[in-house]
Amino acid sequence: MSFVIFATWVLVGLLAGLLAGLVMKRGGYGLKRDITLGLVGSIGGSVLLRTVGFPGAGIVAVAVVAFIGAAIPIVAQRKIWPTESAGEEKADMWWRWGLGAALVAVAAWMILGPSPQPAATATAAVIEDKTYTVTPAAMKVKAGIVTGEVTEMKVTERVEQGSGRVVSAAKLTAKVVLKNSSANQTVRLVAGTIKYIDVQGQPIKLEESRTEPTLKFATYGSDRLDPGQEATQSLDVDFPAEALKAKKLKEIRLDLAYIPSPYLEETVHFIVSVGGQ
Repeated sequence: MSFVIFATWVLVGLLAGLLAGLVMKRGGYGLKRDITLGLVGSIGGSVLLRTVGFPGAGIVAVAVVAFIGAAIPIVAQRKIWPTESAGEEKADMWWRWGLGAALVAVAAWMILGPSPQPAATATAAVIEDKTYTVTPAAMKVKAGIVTGEVTEMKVTERVEQGSGRVVSAAKLTAKVVLKNSSANQTVRLVAGTIKYIDVQGQPIKLEESRTEPTLKFATYGSDRLDPGQEATQSLDVDFPAEALKAKKLKEIRLDLAYIPSPYLEETVHFIVSVGGQ
């Protein structure tokens, strides 16, 4: 039940009690008793309306039912338990007129006054990906007998549109292709680490709580490269905010650890016969 519906019950009950003394001047017990009867009848009638199956009735229907409910006990009192009083004191009459005018004004304001505007809802912040190009975006790499290429390099961070507030810290993404260029050795890739070097040749450290960038080999077996074999990995690592400053980053260094071993081929001879020959 809304506050407006409940307020309607109360206002109608009060108005009915006030009008009772003006319309039916004889037989009443005074202003307080009429208002009490009006409130009881108004609220009782409205509750009955909702109980029998009209919970969504409009404000006009609620007001009509409330007024009828308020009038019933007042009329019943005048008919069944009337008082012998000839009328009310003049002071009571003034109270009736004054309260009646005030209640009418309140009811008019509720009906005709401006409807409350819904509270403004906070606009959801628009998040966008801000991309920094890496120049050059692709580089050839060589570490001993392991060669390859790093391509599609870019740095991306997520920021709030308008304010520029960083929502997700910068990440470096790339595609790494490594190849065993040896003709007679197998390579087992152990680990790869990324280092960001500034113009003074010093490493640029990541912010606290961020993960040191490493190259991980996704599936079992991708760490083994036979001669001429290639392995492709996706690189997605943290990138320091300090390195985004102009003229701060000089190079990105990939430290690759691997174990070479002789690549052997053995020939096995075994004697067979077909068809009992």
